[in-house]
Amino acid sequence: MIARSIKAVTIKVASLILACLLSVTSYAAIDVYDFDSVQQEAQYRGLIEELRCPKCQNQNLAGSDAPIAQDLKQKVYDLIKDRRSDGEIRAYMQERYGDFISYKPPVRPSTWILWFFPPLLLIVLLIGWFWQSRRRQLVASGQSRVTVDNTASELTAAEKAELDRLLSRANSTDNDAHDTTSPEDKK
Repeated sequence: MIARSIKAVTIKVASLILACLLSVTSYAAIDVYDFDSVQQEAQYRGLIEELRCPKCQNQNLAGSDAPIAQDLKQKVYDLIKDRRSDGEIRAYMQERYGDFISYKPPVRPSTWILWFFPPLLLIVLLIGWFWQSRRRQLVASGQSRVTVDNTASELTAAEKAELDRLLSRANSTDNDAHDTTSPEDKK
């Protein structure tokens, strides 16, 4: 009786210790920064949402737990505490990590393909679709300049005989392939 109660207490204590250890790791990912004003905190939140993690490729700093993202968040915090503007912080990050760090890269010759290729591709596709549908409408209504050659000559007697022979051979193999009666039933 005493052994059971000791065992039950030991299991409860072990469960409590395990729960405490697991909960400590969940608090480790929370960033706690002390800002002087609400505006500084809003500036920080806006910047870490806008800046991209160099390691995670398509994730912003706010959602990344990579070590470099932690370092960049700390750097953004330090720059905000130094009373730097958003433009200065973005310029610092782009100078150090390139245009990739920003979800909104600047418009310059090296980034023209990012800015102008998608709209140009869309315009070209729309023009092509419009041209193709218009051409089909003209062909269907008979207003197009497409002419059909109606000067085909009739088959000669030899060609007709060859065609009949080929068609009869094709029909006989189709009937044999689809015929489910046994050879004995055919007799």
